[in-house]
Amino acid sequence: MTAVAPLLTHTDVLESEAVHIFREVAGEFEKPVLLFSGGKDSVVMLHLALKAFAPAPVPFALLHVDTGHNFPEVLAYRDRVVAEHGLTLHVASVQDYIDRGELRERPDGTRNPLQTKPLLDAITGGGFDAVFGGGRRDEEKARAKERVFSLRDEFGTWDPRRQRPELWQLYNGRHLPGEHVRVFPLSNWTELDVWQYIAREQIELPEIYFAHEREVFLRSGMWLAPGEWGGPKDGEPVEKRRVRYRTVGDMSCTGAVLSEAAGVDEVIAEITASRLTERGATRADDKLSEAAMEDRKREGYF
Repeated sequence: MTAVAPLLTHTDVLESEAVHIFREVAGEFEKPVLLFSGGKDSVVMLHLALKAFAPAPVPFALLHVDTGHNFPEVLAYRDRVVAEHGLTLHVASVQDYIDRGELRERPDGTRNPLQTKPLLDAITGGGFDAVFGGGRRDEEKARAKERVFSLRDEFGTWDPRRQRPELWQLYNGRHLPGEHVRVFPLSNWTELDVWQYIAREQIELPEIYFAHEREVFLRSGMWLAPGEWGGPKDGEPVEKRRVRYRTVGDMSCTGAVLSEAAGVDEVIAEITASRLTERGATRADDKLSEAAMEDRKREGYF
């Protein structure tokens, strides 16, 4: 009797596509780098990269643009994972740019919009010609129209007229000297896909992603963490609430959600019932204007 091969699940297909992208980049580019913050999407990307090249080591370094206002728990997790796998981590510090007078603090205290220059300088200085990012099309409308291979010019900027078609998973990485390509292996994943993969692969995450008691205050409908960046203001009392984070970025603009989801399965159930995307629910920096993310993409941010 002929054996019947098991059907691939939706998660299997997503994993296979991402592994293919990692291997394609490794074979086509001279010096890739993976953006790694310790957030869940970058953690999943690293897990996929480890799978793609096992038993060999990951053939590229990691890069983190540190705003100086990152959650301490996430930075500790980042450093532990880097040490555990013997990886090289480059850190571009926004604080260093502020100290040198190359960037100025914003009145609202958020530093996420200040990440672009340190990121582009790190890419140029490191000679990186491909940069893996964790952007997903379900997150935000500016990301929804992004290609898997996103060509950036010598200034790091994005021009929609220069993006190439990607039929049948054929990716064109050709670029001129000084240009580079941003690569998004998780483009076709959703937040739910990411969490279902985390559950299947039993991937460890920073505890900040699960419900815990934390001091927060309410601003414009978001529960934010108090800190030296400028929060809270008068009339914004600090409260202790049981919260978790759906996405992790600068403390000044990343909101928590009230939650009792203390484990992966509970988080999956919570996401399944949610009507808001993670960035729509928890990222104040995306609400600075209608085209906030689009503007940052053109400038070279993600």
